[in-house]
Amino acid sequence: MTFKTDIEIAREARKLPIQEIGGRLGIPAQDLLPYGHDKAKVGQDFIRSLAGRPQGKLILVTAINPTPAGEGKTTTTVGLGDGLNRIGRKTAICIREASLGPCFGMKGGAAGGGYAQVVPMEDMNLHFTGDFHAITSAHNLLAAMIDNHIYWGNALEIDTRRITWRRVMDMNDRALRDVVVGLGGVPNGFTRQTGFDITVASEVMAVLCLAADLDDLRHRLGNIVIGYRRDRGPVTCRDIGADGAMTVLLKDAMQPNLVQTLEHTPAFVHGGPFANIAHGCNSVIATRTALALADFVVTEAGFGADLGAEKFFDIKCRKAGLAPAAAVVVATVRALKMNGGVARADLGRENVSAVAEGCVNLGRHITNVRAFGVPVVVAINHFASDTAAEIAAVKDYVAQVGAEAILCRHWAEGSAGIVELAERVAALAEAGTAAFAPLYPDDMPLFDKIETIARKIYHADGVIADAALRDQLRAWEAAGHGHLPVCMAKTQYSFSADPNLRGAPEGHSIPLRELRLSAGAGFVVAICGEIMSMPGLPRQPAAEAIMLNDLGQIEGLF
Repeated sequence: MTFKTDIEIAREARKLPIQEIGGRLGIPAQDLLPYGHDKAKVGQDFIRSLAGRPQGKLILVTAINPTPAGEGKTTTTVGLGDGLNRIGRKTAICIREASLGPCFGMKGGAAGGGYAQVVPMEDMNLHFTGDFHAITSAHNLLAAMIDNHIYWGNALEIDTRRITWRRVMDMNDRALRDVVVGLGGVPNGFTRQTGFDITVASEVMAVLCLAADLDDLRHRLGNIVIGYRRDRGPVTCRDIGADGAMTVLLKDAMQPNLVQTLEHTPAFVHGGPFANIAHGCNSVIATRTALALADFVVTEAGFGADLGAEKFFDIKCRKAGLAPAAAVVVATVRALKMNGGVARADLGRENVSAVAEGCVNLGRHITNVRAFGVPVVVAINHFASDTAAEIAAVKDYVAQVGAEAILCRHWAEGSAGIVELAERVAALAEAGTAAFAPLYPDDMPLFDKIETIARKIYHADGVIADAALRDQLRAWEAAGHGHLPVCMAKTQYSFSADPNLRGAPEGHSIPLRELRLSAGAGFVVAICGEIMSMPGLPRQPAAEAIMLNDLGQIEGLF
């Protein structure tokens, strides 16, 4: 059987005018700022008018640890939103914007796939409405103003050895990880070592995604710590005087983007923080807007539930006052076979025992989500190579741990292929059994928060951290940052810090390598193991296959 590619399906989409999509949620046309005919930003005045409205039910879609076999978390998010609308629930979708780095690298885009996509797919995966460019510009304005302040006398007595603010660009480029700036003599400033991160790792991105409004945005930007004085005191963005201009650059980017699925479900696509170095969720302002306009809101969190869902619960929901009604854990037979030790080249052959062995990874995620008081259901994202025996093995395992697994065919069939899951999710959410609570209290010491996540979510024996790191955490507590949640940065491929350790390992240790204070975003980043904030391109980047065809259409995006 021959299947159309994602981009072929997207190109054939019959899109409705964006004003009509907004109308389905009750957004007046005058409160939409169109970017062409099929996408628009929702105006801040309209968003402010929604204050006090009853909130819809929030559904989180998360997944098992990602594998090269693919899980289809975004595809399932989109399909579930379409499915809930199909069964009569007024539903909106909230997902992140795509970064250019993964699009041209290895991972691909972030619009879903098959017949469960958000469109316009090409625009979403490329420049979209320019939000990432605005974030890049705001971030680099601060970097320029720091070096400019030092050049003109350094009145703040910034220690140039302790500047923590790097530059960013939205592209995978390993050559920029470590650079020296200021070469070329006196006119070019003072020479110092720094580097670039990818834009989605920027604290400005995290700030935009957690800010409630423009005033809160400026306040958070001002709180960003850019480095330290010679006396070790912190220097903030507000001290540099950049917070006002940065807010101006981000004024339009702060407004959520509205688009649609192939089946015309309204979709808010806004923000895109990394799920490693940041919290991996779409913006708070988009989620709150959707909850005020729809009965159900389906959203997702980056990577597996050990990273994305934990941060969604412990950072986003904690800080934004959100309470999810239900969660979906996405798995595929192929990915479970990889967790069971099957090589990628052999995934097409039936292997029920490997599926059963790999299910321990799925079981761990189910248990973890339940630990937050949220009811959970499993979505088996169907592939054509799946056999009846393999699917039955997944369902049997999930039943043994007290949950339900539902086969979903939304990639090939759209909303018609995910009705059973939609009905089950609606029933779970409407039953009102969720009793959401974060994993740890605000007043727990920072190191104890890190260790709580390591023990309860990763099933580690503990955290390895030298005295200097523990002292740093105590210093931040003394400076008033002890109430912040922690954002764990580790490999997405394993519960451990070893990307090759699949399944559900126990008895391992989590090595704490580095700490970063994101005082503007409002969390402490704990870097465990080897994590890159500026990825590199693979040997054969996806960019090699992306081009315009003879008709001027984009080819190669996925």
